Amino acid sequence: MKCPFCKETDNKVIDSRLSKDGNEIRRRRECLMCSRRFTTYEHIEKIPIMIIKKDGRREVFSRDKVRTGVQKACEKRNISVNQIEAFLDQLERDLGEVGEKEIPSSYLGEKIMANLHALDDVAYVRFASVYREFKDVNDFFAELKSLLSHR
Repeated sequence: MKCPFCKETDNKVIDSRLSKDGNEIRRRRECLMCSRRFTTYEHIEKIPIMIIKKDGRREVFSRDKVRTGVQKACEKRNISVNQIEAFLDQLERDLGEVGEKEIPSSYLGEKIMANLHALDDVAYVRFASVYREFKDVNDFFAELKSLLSHR
């Protein structure tokens, strides 16, 4: 690691601490040449997950895109921003555990719906109506019937 002050590579680690979220390590270092101290962070390199769309296109997974869809589904429901962020964190963990670099959009959509079903039934039906492209009231009715029979 190069010293940001003198550019020398000889330094020593003085202190190491785990970050609050546990996803990175903060290290205090001291340059052996100029004796100045600086901080570095170490974290696991994430390989971007590619989503295979219905038409065969590939797109990098976008947490922001999913957040937008989930927020619309949860609009005017008693669901906090923290709950939505926890939902997204869990979704990203689940996708990472699949162990694949490319995931079909159908798997992603079903995973989102399953997690929304556990979070809020109304948000689930809202999301499902867009994801499954409901054409009319009968599609809504069939989904609601399925939802009520699982209770």
